[in-house]
Amino acid sequence: MKIKNVSRRRRSLALREYAAFYGFVAPWLIGLLVFTLYPLLASLYYSLTDFNGVEMNFIGLENYVKMFSQPLFYQSLWVTVRYAVVVVPLNMVAALALALLMNQQIPLLSFWRTLYFLPSIISGVASAMLWRWILNPDMGLLNSLLMLVNIESPRWFWDERWALPAYWLMSLWSVGGSLVIYLAGLQGVPTALYEAAELDGANAWQRLTRVTLPMISPVLLFSFITNLISSFQIFTQVFVISGQGSGGGISLGGPNNSTLMYVLYLISNGIRSNRLGYGSALSWVLFLIIMALTMLFLRLSQRLVYYEDESVR
Repeated sequence: MKIKNVSRRRRSLALREYAAFYGFVAPWLIGLLVFTLYPLLASLYYSLTDFNGVEMNFIGLENYVKMFSQPLFYQSLWVTVRYAVVVVPLNMVAALALALLMNQQIPLLSFWRTLYFLPSIISGVASAMLWRWILNPDMGLLNSLLMLVNIESPRWFWDERWALPAYWLMSLWSVGGSLVIYLAGLQGVPTALYEAAELDGANAWQRLTRVTLPMISPVLLFSFITNLISSFQIFTQVFVISGQGSGGGISLGGPNNSTLMYVLYLISNGIRSNRLGYGSALSWVLFLIIMALTMLFLRLSQRLVYYEDESVR
């Protein structure tokens, strides 16, 4: 009888634990199903339809066939790839250089760390408006400084040759987020490794390349992947600066589609044109591109990234 009572109490306790567990995770599960999984599957179905928000007609792969026959689709993809190829390594190098500097014992260290991090939390609209003024060809701050030293100032967003480089330059504004991550990684490197390297006669460059970079390689990989994903999804800054109705003589994706980013093309031809089925198809192509690149670089990085516990690989 006692054994049965103990067994019954254990089952009752186990049931209460299960109930408590699922009760706590239920909000997350409901949110995942309602706000992530359902929209994901719905957009996949919408991409196979002619959907304008009210009427829906199943058309199969017609949206995808139409997409791959549009020259502006390839233009937007090419512009986005060019942006990502420059911005991702540029941001990583700049953030790592600043993190190495902020990891030293310099005066007002907390002030400098805060100063470099603050721009990364400013909204995209505010930073876009700020950079639109800084790079204004007639009264912008940067061009005014260039004229003081007799350098011919570019027209930046208003010039087809300089529009995309202007966004490259603008991307440096938000390196503070990566800086904080790198700084945390640098402070996790054991000082004993640097001391051993110095005893072996390693100079500063050798300590950086043989000790620092391998030890923070997981952080570098994380930063690379997240920067790659965000660079393919850039929209707010481009829309504010070169969106229709923004004024200043810059057309959507202009000049001459030189800044027609992929998401800008998606929003223009999907949501703003009320072709939600076509926009969903564009979204799925972007999703597949990002997923393929992420898996590719994760695969290529297996022998380049060092984990202290090799079992995590």
